[in-house]
Amino acid sequence: MIEKFPISGFWPSLYEPFRQAGSRVAEWLAPASEASVVDNAYRIAVELPGVAEGDVQVSVDDGVVTVRGEKKTSREESGEDWYFSERQFGSFSRSFRLPPDADEAAVKAELKDGVLTVVVPQKAPDAAPKPTSVPISRG
Repeated sequence: MIEKFPISGFWPSLYEPFRQAGSRVAEWLAPASEASVVDNAYRIAVELPGVAEGDVQVSVDDGVVTVRGEKKTSREESGEDWYFSERQFGSFSRSFRLPPDADEAAVKAELKDGVLTVVVPQKAPDAAPKPTSVPISRG
């Protein structure tokens, strides 16, 4: 369900190692996800622990589902002789290209227990065209 575009030509190939490094960093920072097909629908699950529902947006545009949001996490611990603070925060975005038979108008999303689940139903297959007889005119 995720589509990547190959880069071709001489000049872009010189920059490919840098693009790959940037892509790897972006993938490392992006939330983990999985895509599957279940019960005549496409299911996308994105792990978003600690992200509030109000900090997540799901949109569909031209056959692409995009999940955007911001993670705000803070944890502090202290003891008699020590202090520890761990913070993770930042914006994220993941996009998934939908197959042609996906019904973009019926997308549903649910955030439960730190997992965002996006369900995109498949469109009903078009009925096979019936054979028809073509009349021949006399000219």
